[in-house]
Amino acid sequence: MENPPPHDTPEPLKERLWRIIFLSDTPAGRAFDVVLLVLISASVGVVMLESVEPLRERHQGVFRALEWVFTVLFTIEYATRVWVVRRKSRYVLSFFGVVDLLSVLPTYVALFLAGTQYLMVIRILRLLRMFRVLKMARHYGQANQLLVALRASRPKIAVFLFAVMTLVTIESTLMYLIEGEHNPGFSSIPQSIYWGIVTLTTVGYGDVAPMTVAGKVLASIIMLSGFAIIAVPTGIVTAEVIRSTKRIPMDNRRCRECGWQGHDPHANFCKHCGTRLER
Repeated sequence: MENPPPHDTPEPLKERLWRIIFLSDTPAGRAFDVVLLVLISASVGVVMLESVEPLRERHQGVFRALEWVFTVLFTIEYATRVWVVRRKSRYVLSFFGVVDLLSVLPTYVALFLAGTQYLMVIRILRLLRMFRVLKMARHYGQANQLLVALRASRPKIAVFLFAVMTLVTIESTLMYLIEGEHNPGFSSIPQSIYWGIVTLTTVGYGDVAPMTVAGKVLASIIMLSGFAIIAVPTGIVTAEVIRSTKRIPMDNRRCRECGWQGHDPHANFCKHCGTRLER
């Protein structure tokens, strides 16, 4: 009797679970992602509500029970991911692998160190998986271009920040010399530098303010210069984004493994997961 064709062979359990957990190309995979996002949102909500003292005193037992329920579920999910994933070390050391692990550790650590359970709010980072659920993987290429532009902007921004800190230090020292004897808010140069940063960035907490005429004039100059200075990093990054868009041609190939789109034209492997790309 002739053997059935390979595509008629039942899919192994491990392979089927891998497809459900790591992909969203099937109804089961999409349903798993949606349920997971709901559980993550609920667990983060429980952590936030538990930080409200009246609610914590009234429903502490319920909160603790829910925390353990979520932790056990996420622990099973993490263990299953490690079991079914094809490249275990790649997943464990990846961004989502580390976040998945950190999302379950606080509850166990809280058995020895009180208060660490509030670190479970890190689970909110797992909501980034909604990019896959909402079919937003096609935007990964554009996000990668933005990251390239930010990396290219680092030297210019570093020089800009050094120049700004030099300017703030000089202006704050002048403010200390002007206001120091008359205003307790400028009792030292570091305190004046704090005021200078708050003023230059137009935050303006109002906890420290100049009292003398000369101090107010200098403060006005710093405030006006703050508007111009804030626009500089935006212009640097924008210029790099335009340059990277012109320099890197778009490649519409999409990785069949992770959905990443926006590879280099001559790339043979996905820059996100390492899967061979189809020509």
